[in-house]
Amino acid sequence: MGHREDLLEGAQRCLLEKGFARTTARDIVKASGTNLASIGYHYGSKDALLAQAYVALVEGVPFGSGAGFTGAPGSLERFREVWSGVVDSMREPGSIWRLSVEILGMGDQLPEVRDQLSRAQREGGRGLVSVLMGVPEEEVSDETADTLGRFYLALMTGLISQWTFDPKTAPDGEALTEGLRQIIEAAGKR
Repeated sequence: MGHREDLLEGAQRCLLEKGFARTTARDIVKASGTNLASIGYHYGSKDALLAQAYVALVEGVPFGSGAGFTGAPGSLERFREVWSGVVDSMREPGSIWRLSVEILGMGDQLPEVRDQLSRAQREGGRGLVSVLMGVPEEEVSDETADTLGRFYLALMTGLISQWTFDPKTAPDGEALTEGLRQIIEAAGKR
């Protein structure tokens, strides 16, 4: 690996261990075995590097592959399986999702990071649509990513918040699926 990849990998480890605000450029250099100048050369700034490392971590969440699901794409069973997987990942120590809450709270303080992550949201929504609906990401239109994908992202953000603040009462995949079932049932009666 080159310095660019080493920095990204080191930044990912630092994010999971220390969080965004507590990670210093020296921490990243130590974790990556590189030097301070390489951060600016390859990423422009420590914050830009950390933002890219965060996006890479989220992209690496294992529920995104779609492999192993038994529920048909677009079904309530697939919905339950995917969200159960997300919840399971929230229970793990060093969860990427706790880091997400920290970064959300820092948005106004880091406008360049916020802008970079804002651009990544469409792709995040596209990925969720792909997994939940069983469609290859490249076939998910921008319109679908901006509607259904944003709906799934809003659900994800709310779920992350609830699990971060009160995991004892936060919903699991079963509860979310039952809520969706009730919405579908009520809409069918109208």
